[in-house]
Amino acid sequence: MVGGGPFAVHRLPFTSHHQSPTTNHQSPPLKFSLLTLGCDKNTVDSERYVAQLTDYGAEFTADIDEAEVIVVNTCGFIDAAKKESIDALVEAGRLKEAGSCRAVVGVGCMVQRHKEELADALPEVDLFLGAAEMDRLIPELHERGLIDDVPAMHPGVRVFTGGLPHVRYLKVSEGCDHGCAFCAIPLMRGRHRSFALADVIREAQLLEAQGAVEVNLVAQDLAHYGRDIRDGNGLPELLQALVAETTIPWIRLLYVYSSGLTPKLLDVVSREPRIVRYLDMPMQHASDEVLKRMRRPERRDTIRARVHDIRERMPDVAIRTTCIVGFPGETDADFDALLSFLEEMQFERVGGFTYSPQEGTRAAEMADDVPEAVKRERLERLTELQRLITAERYDQRVGRVARAIVDSVQPGGVVEGRAFWQADDIDGVTRIVCDGAVPPPGSLVDAAIERVADDYDFEASLVRVISSPETVRPARTRALPVMSVSLGSYGR
Repeated sequence: MVGGGPFAVHRLPFTSHHQSPTTNHQSPPLKFSLLTLGCDKNTVDSERYVAQLTDYGAEFTADIDEAEVIVVNTCGFIDAAKKESIDALVEAGRLKEAGSCRAVVGVGCMVQRHKEELADALPEVDLFLGAAEMDRLIPELHERGLIDDVPAMHPGVRVFTGGLPHVRYLKVSEGCDHGCAFCAIPLMRGRHRSFALADVIREAQLLEAQGAVEVNLVAQDLAHYGRDIRDGNGLPELLQALVAETTIPWIRLLYVYSSGLTPKLLDVVSREPRIVRYLDMPMQHASDEVLKRMRRPERRDTIRARVHDIRERMPDVAIRTTCIVGFPGETDADFDALLSFLEEMQFERVGGFTYSPQEGTRAAEMADDVPEAVKRERLERLTELQRLITAERYDQRVGRVARAIVDSVQPGGVVEGRAFWQADDIDGVTRIVCDGAVPPPGSLVDAAIERVADDYDFEASLVRVISSPETVRPARTRALPVMSVSLGSYGR
């Protein structure tokens, strides 16, 4: 264990194959690995870090044993995320002592918030850079003699290193102005700043050129896009521009407050078939008293009205939400109100969390008066109720033909993919049996949904292939992405 309080850490098992300590000071190109923790917005930032390092001649390796520099992109959203981040930094430090690694770098949200404490607690980490210091990575590594300061040809503002190159994330803004009592995001990421529409479109074109079939739009609240720039371009205009200026088949919206789902936005989403009928709409609670203490912008009746409006326009839409249980002052009656609202609304999926106070937030000044045992019991009750609700919603999908995306090919003529109501990594998978030719990853197909498996997955059979990566998309009279652009204002 290292440090105390939030910085008490234990080992996190990395995949490592070292048999004995070695010394391996390789010549350029410098080899580096990057571990991403936390949300999809961190995934976007990590791809930009990889692009920076590649720009200066470094070479990414997925084998952490080969890395001369290990970068850990941390998350500081809740206590569990902080612990995971610190454990990863400690384990990376151990690999530095045992193998070829010459430096460990901590970046991201938790570093932005707790840089000095981390530096004191983790001397084995060579460099800490907060989320607002993205442009300091190359100069700091050069100063330490780890990388050249002569740029190579730039491959673009982002370089993909994950397992599904056809599934990408596009961050359209940074920071948050909502000021929810429980949330430390504004303390780590600052106030809301929208990226210029032209820059977002150019980055989307880059992702398309790299083979993206599904692009997930991410932000702290997508609906706030453009409000700070005040140039007449909001989320509806951004979506219309993405449809007009790319041929990306699936555009998915992740994390939109219900208060921002305006009639204009819903008109665009319901009208355009390339925008997936899926909304990740966090509500956090359904008791007005709790929502008020949380400083949330919505109330129970407004959430209800918005959900009804969404489903009236798009009957087949899938709505996912998140809830926090055990917030300070939450009574049995408040919790019962949340459960009854979930039964009424019938969301497809719900992510549940127990409240944990975060230093510097308004809620941290409140008495954390709900015992941990009660929090856990309430979370279990919520999870079980939602499991039953999800089962009912998913049963209604059985017997229908649905559009799906192929993510991987399994043995025996089976592909693993996701129906449109399943977002990457969080909503389960659909296993599709193919009688003839097997469509490759990145294909869009129609599948006959036959049964629900293991609560959240589906089994289906292939009906037809709509498109595949080999399909030539229609040429469009638009500019291709400028490949030599700098990081600009991204991540700042």
